Amino acid sequence: MDLMTNERGNMLFIILIAVALLGFLTAAIQYSSNPEGATIDKEELRIRITEVQRYVSELERAVLYIQQNGYSEDDIRFANPENTDYGDLSADADPTNQVFHRDGGAALYRDAPDGINDGSAWEFYGGTHLPGVGSDKPDLIAVLPNVTAQFCSRINEINNQSGTPQDTGASAASGSNAGDCLNLGALGRFDDGQQYYDPPSFSENTVDESSFEQDPVSGEAYTVLQACVQCVNFAGTPRHFYHVLLAR
Repeated sequence: MDLMTNERGNMLFIILIAVALLGFLTAAIQYSSNPEGATIDKEELRIRITEVQRYVSELERAVLYIQQNGYSEDDIRFANPENTDYGDLSADADPTNQVFHRDGGAALYRDAPDGINDGSAWEFYGGTHLPGVGSDKPDLIAVLPNVTAQFCSRINEINNQSGTPQDTGASAASGSNAGDCLNLGALGRFDDGQQYYDPPSFSENTVDESSFEQDPVSGEAYTVLQACVQCVNFAGTPRHFYHVLLAR
């Protein structure tokens, strides 16, 4: 009887070891398929994409509200108490042009949901013209940097992009040049010192429009207000999500 009990105990131990090894193998496969780390399940991804889309819609409404209150497209500001990269909100005597102030756009400042990027904060730029959006001027966009391949692929599917659109240049933003990646970095932030990179005085970033889905009738890229773009000639070939807050 004791022998049978020991055999059953050994068998249970072997089964538990096998289950654990299977779990490790699954995690390794997921990690290897996503350079930024392990994937999240489809339901979690759907929830987080919905959070992102709701948030950028909130930001878009805040920008519109500020404009309706008489401010120009150059006067919009993104200072907030959680992130001093865009200025000191407490130092602004009149915050009614501030997206994240209750007297301005009244949007809440939020971090990105977990698991969809490397933890980078939202950025706001006026240096890139997107396909079919407004005129040839650069648009005001919100950018979530360094998103995962999983998030990038799904958000592009939602926005009718069969592949990953690209920025193909290699120069970084500097001075009056927006560079070749829609994630401009600290020099390109839309703040009280730098707004739009309007030609001819400035050089804007232009994405590779041929890498976006094309309209077979016009032969041009469809209007794309939201997508994930890969900067293919930058270190790590990062992927960045954008949403147009103000078409120009």
